[in-house]
Amino acid sequence: MNKPKVNLHKILASKLRNRSLKFFLTGLIGFIFLSLLANLTFIAPLNAKKPIDGILVLGGSIRREIHAATIASDYPGVPILISQGSQDPCILILFQRFGVKLDRVWLEKCAHTTFSNFLFSVPILKGWGVHKVKVITSASHLPRAEWLAKIQLLSRGIAVEMDIPHEKGIPGNTESKSKTALDVTRSLIWAVVSQVISPPCWEVVNLKDVDLQSWQDQGFRCEYQGGIH
Repeated sequence: MNKPKVNLHKILASKLRNRSLKFFLTGLIGFIFLSLLANLTFIAPLNAKKPIDGILVLGGSIRREIHAATIASDYPGVPILISQGSQDPCILILFQRFGVKLDRVWLEKCAHTTFSNFLFSVPILKGWGVHKVKVITSASHLPRAEWLAKIQLLSRGIAVEMDIPHEKGIPGNTESKSKTALDVTRSLIWAVVSQVISPPCWEVVNLKDVDLQSWQDQGFRCEYQGGIH
């Protein structure tokens, strides 16, 4: 009987592919580890000593947006990102009321949870070159929002300062231990993955581009605490 021929070329090619894959995966894991380590132990602590150069407002209560508009003058020129907040015209009228330049304010509309607030906002802040961000949310939204802010922002080298405005009534966010545990777990995983992946949000609107007349024609309602009628 004839012995089957051994295709040395295929064997060598297969071994080469396996080695290349192992080399790639080893390099990728090493890069992720070094990037995460550098952000947490060197870059974020260094940025913590710098002034605030970005403001992130987590949606859920118009009081947060009112607070952002109130303190905007304390941070001249600093961009403000509102993650899935109140309706566009409500935000527009609020910031006009406080004399804030509309081109400083951006509306991120991709997020639908606290986890995705940071998932989509962090790449935007990184793209702006933000080093230290003030995160505005409500006391009722803690500690989950603070945990997620520190995990997702610090892991990308952005220092965090929480700002909790006074609330009237009960904001839309509800907290539970199970929800906090789930989001913290997801954020820890994402802190690793985000070193190599940054999901874009295709729905980011500059406040100056909001068509107030169009909104007035179709009608809109704002939270009563905004005092907008």
